[in-house]
Amino acid sequence: MIRPRILLALASLAAAGIAAAAAAVAATAASVATASPAAAPYVPSFGDLMTMAVQPRHTKLGLAGQARNWTYATYELNELRNAFARIARTIPVYRTAKTAELFTAMTQAPLSAVSAAITARDATTFRAAYAQLTAACNACHVSLDHAAIVIRVPSRDDFSDQRFDPAPRG
Repeated sequence: MIRPRILLALASLAAAGIAAAAAAVAATAASVATASPAAAPYVPSFGDLMTMAVQPRHTKLGLAGQARNWTYATYELNELRNAFARIARTIPVYRTAKTAELFTAMTQAPLSAVSAAITARDATTFRAAYAQLTAACNACHVSLDHAAIVIRVPSRDDFSDQRFDPAPRG
């Protein structure tokens, strides 16, 4: 049987250890808080998201259509639509414009025309629909007071590290 005096000594040691540990944790937390304030998380701007998510998809969609790679064009068209949706969720209002409504108003018709051209596997119709989409992008930029941002039909040089021709069937 453990004597009461030993139990009291053990309890005192345990309490002292807990107090010392708590003091050390508090001191460490205080020094971290004053030495290196937490950086604010990165929040991409509207322009960042357009450059990272929309512009490459627009370009790759155009290159896939030029190469008549309808499978890849379908993929990029879906990715472009998803990029617009993600931006609208991330930034629901840009300045005074409701982003989802703006994207729908500006791109719904040309995206549908591009989709129809891809489904028909019609390069001539695709070129015309893609030109309409590109014009809609530029009209949107003008409406948001960003007329200096002018999107164009891409050249074959834009993604030199990627093949846009359909993969050979083997």
